[in-house]
Amino acid sequence: MMGGTRFKAALAAAATVTMGAGAMPAAAQASLKAGAAKVDFTPTALPKNYLGVLDPVYVRAIVVDDGKTRAALVTVDVGGMSTETWQHVSARAERELKIPASQFLLTATHTHSAPWVRGQAFEDQIFEAVKKASAALRPARMRWGTGVSYINVNRNIIDPRTNRWWEGPNYDGPSDKTVAVVEFDTLEGKPIGIYYNYGVHAVLTGNLDMISADLPGAASHYIEESLGDGVVAVYSNGAAGDQNPIFFNQTYALREIRIADYAKRGEDISNAMPPGGQGMDRSNPAVARLMEQQKQMRLTMGQMLGEEVLHVSRASLERPMSYAPIAGVQQTVSCPGRKRLDQGRAGYPGTYQDADPIGIKLSLLRIGDTMIGGVDAEIFTMIAQRFKRESPYKHTMMVTLTNGMAGSGYIPNDAAFNFNTFEVVSSKLKPGCAETAIVEGLVDLIAKTDAAAK
Repeated sequence: MMGGTRFKAALAAAATVTMGAGAMPAAAQASLKAGAAKVDFTPTALPKNYLGVLDPVYVRAIVVDDGKTRAALVTVDVGGMSTETWQHVSARAERELKIPASQFLLTATHTHSAPWVRGQAFEDQIFEAVKKASAALRPARMRWGTGVSYINVNRNIIDPRTNRWWEGPNYDGPSDKTVAVVEFDTLEGKPIGIYYNYGVHAVLTGNLDMISADLPGAASHYIEESLGDGVVAVYSNGAAGDQNPIFFNQTYALREIRIADYAKRGEDISNAMPPGGQGMDRSNPAVARLMEQQKQMRLTMGQMLGEEVLHVSRASLERPMSYAPIAGVQQTVSCPGRKRLDQGRAGYPGTYQDADPIGIKLSLLRIGDTMIGGVDAEIFTMIAQRFKRESPYKHTMMVTLTNGMAGSGYIPNDAAFNFNTFEVVSSKLKPGCAETAIVEGLVDLIAKTDAAAK
């Protein structure tokens, strides 16, 4: 738990803490209920710079009721969602569906192949999925299990040509292969909804300029198709800030082609963020082949992740629980900020000046003895691994890009700030605060749910 001075820097600004009004004593035995639903929100009119639809994008939701209060686990196939979107949808769910905002987790899959969406119509679609899941509540049991999948890899490596940090598969770098699975079944043992957690960037189709739910969407579709009967598979984005799909060669090859094309026009983008697939010669046979392979890779790796979730469901889930008290707590921690004064994607140290402190929103949802720690930013894997080690509960996971979007950019772990990777040099946080602020903050929130559950 937090010591007297260990956490002062992280709490320079007063933390805002909220407890769900429905937190209840463990002695108040009640039956668990669960419902799940999904809503297709694929745009009918293509946004600017999109050339088509590769696969649909969804809002997926699981709602859980312990007899006294409710919680919602919601994931949307978008790159990220504004804090305003979470505020509006969670407030409406509290008013109309009796789901406390402190027990509402709204997560982005972080697909890089969906347009930035906000506004009333989008919020209505998210709410519709939650409303349908609430209407589908039925007596249920809950089970937890974990598996492993090797489709992710650390994406920060020393370039052998320049001896500087760059992007590439670092097989020896930190990476968490854990797939955490929470399954809600009927009393007869048939799945209602599956909530699964894994840390990987959804970037396989980013060069296609086509709407796609990418790897997470392919995995969820495969699970749902395999189980049938209206089962909804809700992906939750783990600590993927420094994790790419392990097979990503097509993207690297397309980047080299693009760099060469821009160089012919007199522009050097070798140390800049490539602009999607725009401007590429799609009649070039090499480009067409690589893009087609990206489409295939989305399905291949999505199926591989989906198969591991199904394996856990079949063979590795623990005994079912028909009683799981719900409690939710949130707080905002603050860390010193910085403003970058130069440019360049990676390989060189940035120059900075002091900036305003940045708030990081932490959410802790407890369902029985399962702890789901949410952070509203892109987190490096070592932060999540430390949280899972320090949590007093075996059943612990971290979900990121959840309940809004912090102004921090990437949040590296303390040790990673020593490396000039693109995530580190672009981070708007000073080193030395965020890792401890997040881990100790979430562990402290677990302690608060312990008190609420007694």
